[in-house]
Amino acid sequence: MNSGCTTYHCPVDATLDMIGGKYKALILWHLINNTLRFGELRKLIPQATPKMLTQQLRELEEDHLIIRTVYPVVPPKVEYMLSDLGNSIRPILETMYNWGADYLRQNGLTVSCSMKFPTKDY
Repeated sequence: MNSGCTTYHCPVDATLDMIGGKYKALILWHLINNTLRFGELRKLIPQATPKMLTQQLRELEEDHLIIRTVYPVVPPKVEYMLSDLGNSIRPILETMYNWGADYLRQNGLTVSCSMKFPTKDY
């Protein structure tokens, strides 16, 4: 999206563009209340290839949803955390989680994924 929001006229389209990438919602979810390094995100989202995870992280950073901090040490240390804008999407992610969990239960399925519901501290 990259500040090109003037090309959007539909709020849902704008939202989906920012969080609708293959692993973007998962990345954002795992960053709720957490600052994580790339390797930690890889462990939490093992189905994402390193290339895809890097691409999704870059897009989230370009859209100002996450903050990438690079520390000048050897070996390089890079951490990711939600920005204020990224944190503002938390209620949407929680609603999506609840809707999906209800849907799974109604269809006789058990919620079993890396997404654990974060504690409410906002």
